[in-house]
Amino acid sequence: MNVVIGTAGHIDHGKTALVKALTGVDADRLPEEKQRGITIDIGFAELDLGDIHASFVDVPGHERFVKNMLAGASGIDIVMLIVAADEGVMPQTREHFNICRLLGIKNGVVVITKSDLADTETLDLVKLEVAELVEGSFLENAKVVTTSAARNVGLNELRDALIEAVRQIQRPEETHYGFLPIDRSFSVKGHGAVVTGTLQHGAFSIESAVEVLPARLPVRIRSIQSHGRSANNATVGRRVALNLGGIDHSAIERGMAVGEKGVFEPTQALDAQVELLSDSPRPLRSRQRVRVHIGTSEVLARVTVLNESGELTPGKTDLVQLRLESPVVAVYGTRLIIRSYSPQETIAGGRVLDPLAVRHRRKELSNVRAFLQNVSVENLSQHDLVLALIARSGELGISVEEIVARTGWLRTVVDGVTAALIDASSIVKAGPRYLMLASLEALREKILAAVRRHHEADPLSKGISAASIRGSIEARDSELLSAVIESMIAGKQLSRTGELIALPGRDHTLSPAESQARKELSQSLQSAKLEVPKIGELLESVSRSSALPTAHVRKIFQTLIDAKEAIKISEDFYFDRWAIETLIAKVRDIADKSDRTLDVAKFKEISGVSRKYAIPLLEYFDREKITIRTGDKRVIR
Repeated sequence: MNVVIGTAGHIDHGKTALVKALTGVDADRLPEEKQRGITIDIGFAELDLGDIHASFVDVPGHERFVKNMLAGASGIDIVMLIVAADEGVMPQTREHFNICRLLGIKNGVVVITKSDLADTETLDLVKLEVAELVEGSFLENAKVVTTSAARNVGLNELRDALIEAVRQIQRPEETHYGFLPIDRSFSVKGHGAVVTGTLQHGAFSIESAVEVLPARLPVRIRSIQSHGRSANNATVGRRVALNLGGIDHSAIERGMAVGEKGVFEPTQALDAQVELLSDSPRPLRSRQRVRVHIGTSEVLARVTVLNESGELTPGKTDLVQLRLESPVVAVYGTRLIIRSYSPQETIAGGRVLDPLAVRHRRKELSNVRAFLQNVSVENLSQHDLVLALIARSGELGISVEEIVARTGWLRTVVDGVTAALIDASSIVKAGPRYLMLASLEALREKILAAVRRHHEADPLSKGISAASIRGSIEARDSELLSAVIESMIAGKQLSRTGELIALPGRDHTLSPAESQARKELSQSLQSAKLEVPKIGELLESVSRSSALPTAHVRKIFQTLIDAKEAIKISEDFYFDRWAIETLIAKVRDIADKSDRTLDVAKFKEISGVSRKYAIPLLEYFDREKITIRTGDKRVIR
């Protein structure tokens, strides 16, 4: 089994010395750390505990380097909370402990170090202090081991305690795409960019197509190492180094991440459930500027407390939105830590409930809280989370890609969950999106209402286009709308004529006045033959005689076009169908008997019309492939 064990505790309490005593590796790798004698940045080591391979992450204990500590604490399975016997619980002991608790770490061991510097009475007092600190927490029943790295005291007991803690880890089946928060980036001569981190989710293999996030820079994995040894793949519970192709290491920094290509969405708004520490000096208030630590990144943010008071009091847990000043990548359940802007102190922590949040209006607060409280349940099933996401999406629905971006789950997992929900008749699929049955029915009613409104506003119309329906009901996904319309046509709720959608069986009967106007329009075109008036003049003339508005007469005229009784030649001229067909027959008859070449003068002679009509008619003939234009002449086909 592979696990990551992290240290936590106050400066100079012997964290690095203990890791060296256990593993033989000095995790202080920086020259400045050697010179100053303190840990500044995270360091790494490894140890085999029987059939367990442990990667150690040693973190700095100084208050100035909590930012580095947080980068190291991301992704650890087990914490060694270290307290020096000669000093006891100190400020960074408390802060590191709170960070581990807020990060959701479930397993650990308490280690009393430097036992050679304290007598029995002092040791007992330190143990009481520690018991008081961890009471009611995940470490309440953890093993407490007394050690001295300088004298090799208690190391075997510590190894046994760590093995016991590892045995208690219940790692669920991996259902996520690969995701690695980056804590180091450097270049290796002859190899290029290398990044390291603790694999948080999923797995990677050599030549995997991945991207550096949140910038979404496409890269490929050339090779993989874990503690200096080459591997074909990287799995959860290991410290890994990835050699990336297609990028310079200078474009990568701590706080970025490597993720499966095309899966994760950068975000600058997170909805989260947050616990404000009981010893926080003041409430957390809306508009407050804070520092958010997520993965290995630190970003500035503004808080919106999602309750009526806009305030979260110390010791309480509530829902907040974090509006980030730069993008990060997170999924449902990602843990985060909140520190005050100044002075920099850890004040809160929690987990992400909606990684792709939008700004909430006050009138939506009740619905927002209901959804977030619903999905804030610990160990919420995949079934219940997907159902909640689909219910929240309403008539817009939600796609597999959107569910994957919010959860980080493998597409096969999402497909399996949605298939089960469909089988249970809990949801339906329309096009590429999933909806609740009630949402689908509401969308259908909106579509029917839009078609009815169109018929009422334009009784002579044969129907409404899908694009017009989409605009009328403000539908945001054309594929979803098309799928729903198609299902309604199949179910005979709607009918289609060409590209137009209408209510089925609709046969509008013209009023006497409309019928008279239509007859007058038709007769005007028939009597005009090939010398028709401009369409505007014709419509105005019939409008005057029928006492109908010109706009309404135009709709009546459209019925002639729909019935192919009138043919559009140009924007200005419409001709009677019989007149055009007679002219075409005449032109073809002449072509059969003589030269098939035709110019404007010859066409004018054949048709008996002026140039005013000849040019539009010839252009119509070209469009309809009756003639082919060659220079100034045409050839009759």
